[in-house]
Amino acid sequence: MIVATGLSKRYGTTLAVDDLSFEIRPGVVTGFLGPNGAGKSSAIRLMLDLDHGDGQTRFDGRRFRDIDRPMREIGTMIEGLPFHPTRRARDHLRMLAAAGSLPNRRVDEVLGLVGLSEVARKKPAGFSLGMAQRLGLAAALLGDPHTLILDEPANGLDPEGIQWLRDLLKTLGAEGRTVFVSSHLLSEMELMADELIVIGRGRLVASGTVASFVGDFTHTSTLVNSPQIDALVQAVVSSVPAVEVTRNPDRSALLSGVDSAHVGEIAAAGGFVLHQLATRTASLEEAFFEATRAAGDYRGRPLTNDLPM
Repeated sequence: MIVATGLSKRYGTTLAVDDLSFEIRPGVVTGFLGPNGAGKSSAIRLMLDLDHGDGQTRFDGRRFRDIDRPMREIGTMIEGLPFHPTRRARDHLRMLAAAGSLPNRRVDEVLGLVGLSEVARKKPAGFSLGMAQRLGLAAALLGDPHTLILDEPANGLDPEGIQWLRDLLKTLGAEGRTVFVSSHLLSEMELMADELIVIGRGRLVASGTVASFVGDFTHTSTLVNSPQIDALVQAVVSSVPAVEVTRNPDRSALLSGVDSAHVGEIAAAGGFVLHQLATRTASLEEAFFEATRAAGDYRGRPLTNDLPM
C-alpha cells in the first residue's frame, strides 16, 4: 500500500504540486494521469524523496529513504535514461545488482524478461528509445520488487512493445504487487489500468476505478437507426425532455441522457422500425478531457484558412 499525504512542491512562484493526497492499493495497476505540466513527474519525485517539498509518502508504513534495501522492495523508472551510454547493457545492470546485493543471475533473468538478451553486450548509445526504455524497466525489475513506480514507461515503444508492457504490468498486478504507472497514452491506459489517480495543476481531480471515473465525467449514450428516425427522436424527446440529440448523416441519431432499454420501449410502443439500437459507452479519453478541461496549460488554436502553412 502506498499512501501519499499533503504532497506540495513549489518552483519559484509556480506551485507544481498542491496538497496532493491519494492511496494506491496492491493487486491492481493504478494509472497516474494529468495534462502536460500537471505535476505528475514532480509528484513522483516527492514520493521517492528525490525532491524537497511538503508532505510525505509511506510505502507499507515507511518512507522511501528509510527502507534499507529499496531495490528489493520498490522498483522505479523515472523520466530520463539513467545509465552511461558507453557502458554495456549487461554491465549496467550488474553494477546495479552489486549495489543492491543482488545475484548476477538476476541480471540475465531481467534482460530476458524485457527482450534484451541479444543486445546485452551492446552499449545503450546505439539503442533506440524503445530499447533504452526496456533497459530502464529491466533495472526497475532487477530486485523483483513488490512495488513498481514507472513514469512514462511506454515512451518510444512500438505497438507490439506497448502490448507486451501492458500484459507484463497486468500480470505483475495480478500477482498482488503494487503497480503505479504515469502515462499520457489514454487509449492504452484504458486497457491497462484498473484504477486511476487524475491530477490537474498539481491538485487531485479524481481517484477510483476506470469505470467510475468515466461514469462520473461522461454520459452513456444510445445509438439508434430507424427509417422513421425523425418521428422516433421526437417521441424520445417528448418522453425524456433532457435528452441531447446528435443527428448523423446516415439517418441515425446519438441520444445522450437516455438508456437503450427506454428507447426500445418507446419504439415498441410507437410501432417504430429499428435497424440499430446500441449503447455507446464513453471512452477514458472523453472523460479525461472533460475532467481536466480547465487544467491544461498548453492549448493550440483550431487550424483556420488565415493561418500560415
